[in-house]
Amino acid sequence: MGKAEKGTPKDLANKMKAKGLQKLRWYCQMCQKQCRDENGFKCHTMSESHQRQLLLFAEDPDKYLDSFSEEFLEGYESLLKRRFGTKRVHANNVYQEYIQDRDHVHMNATKWETLTDFVKWLGREGRCLVDETEKGWYVAYIDRDPETIRRQKQMEKREKFEKDEEERMQEFINRQIELGKAKRSEEEKEYKELQRENEDEVIALDMKLPSSSKAVKVGSFNKSNILMEVSKSKPKVEEKIRKEQRKRTALDDIMKEELESKKLKEEIAAKKDKAERADKAEKPWLAKGIVVKIITEELGSKYYKQKGVVRDVIDGYCAIVKLLDSGAKIKLDQMALETVIPSPNRKVIILVGKHRKREAVLESIQEESFSATLTLDDGEALRNVPYENFSKLYTS
Repeated sequence: MGKAEKGTPKDLANKMKAKGLQKLRWYCQMCQKQCRDENGFKCHTMSESHQRQLLLFAEDPDKYLDSFSEEFLEGYESLLKRRFGTKRVHANNVYQEYIQDRDHVHMNATKWETLTDFVKWLGREGRCLVDETEKGWYVAYIDRDPETIRRQKQMEKREKFEKDEEERMQEFINRQIELGKAKRSEEEKEYKELQRENEDEVIALDMKLPSSSKAVKVGSFNKSNILMEVSKSKPKVEEKIRKEQRKRTALDDIMKEELESKKLKEEIAAKKDKAERADKAEKPWLAKGIVVKIITEELGSKYYKQKGVVRDVIDGYCAIVKLLDSGAKIKLDQMALETVIPSPNRKVIILVGKHRKREAVLESIQEESFSATLTLDDGEALRNVPYENFSKLYTS
């Protein structure tokens, strides 16, 4: 029985039935055909086109199985990265969204039998952070893009610098609070009146009056009046002196605070200047054709300390590295790489200085000073060249 003619009620009914997800066990990945029931799947497996696809699969089953597994992994990770980022999410929720695409690669065509096996494999390979709970398996994507890693390191440096600055400001504020408390405690001291212990004691005043025309006669003075005037004037003088001392100490405190804040600002500016100089000091050293070693552990144990060849350099600081063992290509920042020192009498490439990108021959190695002696093509000898200034030249 042939297909229904386009636009007929039968054709519309078939489209409505085919809309949405169907059962996984009635799907043929090799033919990319979804059957609606067991009878349809049985008829499909007996068809000539399906038999031809099975013969192709039998010739090299690993090739097709690896291809389907790679497509399934790429689709699942791409959805996890775009939809959820680095957040922790239930693995089945991601899978349900993935299979809503009708043209997706089905799991029964991959090397993983179940979703649990796939999630465990992601955890073992270091592609995702996985953990098992009562509700099932949860996954979190690990972003290993060199640009993202570089931005994260810059953010960590900035946060650390801001944290140090905040701690200094907090210490300065705490010192000011302590000074304020000490000043307040001095002001709140109680001043008691001067009292005589012995009331019978006679107060003797040695007063010498100036002899002038306006001088008053001694007989006109009254001793009681003199004592009252002295006792009244003495507290006023003391109070005036205390006020002057308070004004002077408050001014000194303000000047001291301004001086400390100025010193703090100068230290912060010096730190910023030092950090900017350190960032500018790092110069690009990557070059095509050199052998390098991966020194970052953020890519997992699979790539740690692996050697590769620089196939291309991007913006001077990033490189496309092809691994020597597996042949895989990875984009890495120069901070994640280091140079490789070959055995003597092998060719190297100079990476920095006036002889940058020139080939030379490694004559000898000085392990004590971590340097080597190189000979250029024109016979010129370069001594005490640091390890990081040259790297092994790749020869196929």
